[in-house]
Amino acid sequence: MHTTKERIEALKKSRNAVILAHYYVPDEVQELADYVGDSFYLAKVAQQTQADSIVFCGVHFMGESAKILNPEKRVFLPDPSADCPMAHMAAEDQIGKLRAECGDLAVVCYINSTARLKSLSDVCVTSSNAVKIVKSLPQKNILFIPDQNLGSFVAAAAPEKTFYYSGGYCPVHAFLLADDVAREKRAHASALVLTHPECTREVRALSDYVGSTAGIISYAEKSDAEEFIVCTEPGVLYELKKRCPKKKFYPVSIVCGDMKKITPERVAETLEKECGEVFLDGSLARKAYAPLARMLELG
Repeated sequence: MHTTKERIEALKKSRNAVILAHYYVPDEVQELADYVGDSFYLAKVAQQTQADSIVFCGVHFMGESAKILNPEKRVFLPDPSADCPMAHMAAEDQIGKLRAECGDLAVVCYINSTARLKSLSDVCVTSSNAVKIVKSLPQKNILFIPDQNLGSFVAAAAPEKTFYYSGGYCPVHAFLLADDVAREKRAHASALVLTHPECTREVRALSDYVGSTAGIISYAEKSDAEEFIVCTEPGVLYELKKRCPKKKFYPVSIVCGDMKKITPERVAETLEKECGEVFLDGSLARKAYAPLARMLELG
């Protein structure tokens, strides 16, 4: 009787498939993946892979992005119902209205968004590269969609720009309260606070470091500190503990239920039955490709 992991390895070879996993999926899924990372890293891996099939262990927009970057490859989601609420939180009419009103406007779209929103944008960004890309743009006016918290973080680093927002947010990060962080700081006085920029201004103000998931991991790994309060989805603890086994981590945020839908059993079923395949309209995919490709060029 083969274990689930052994089944996955055998199926992966027979399908010439690669398994990508985001830091927020369950530990046991990260363990069996070929590549684990944040959105920016996984977008680059998806574009460079030689595999025929990509199994993306994450939420729906991630599978869409992988398909946009690899139209000739088959992309599968172990659970197509795993969605990101924030990915839909921008109105198309706002984009059209601002384009008409602001001649010098760039629509900057966080990668955590639907293919449709990407197709209406000038460039995509991730939390790893948003500041760098926005500062490099020639336009003075920036409509940042859909995450207003990441947008305000970028705005603080680019005061020479004028920012507009769509009002979107990540429920996991936005519902994390400054009071929760303050309580942890009182309990662990020597711990540094590491925070994802999808958190609110109030939480970011209490932090020692604000950056992407990959940035948080790198900071903890290089820091001389031994204790950290972690303000992002607790799935990141798997990689943090693996890289920093002697350090202590205290998570503050809530769990992303959609990310936790991905299980080894679902991964095995996806490979076996080739179910959960991502399909996109060709015209939409081509329009969404340009801002993603520009992100990879500028980021």
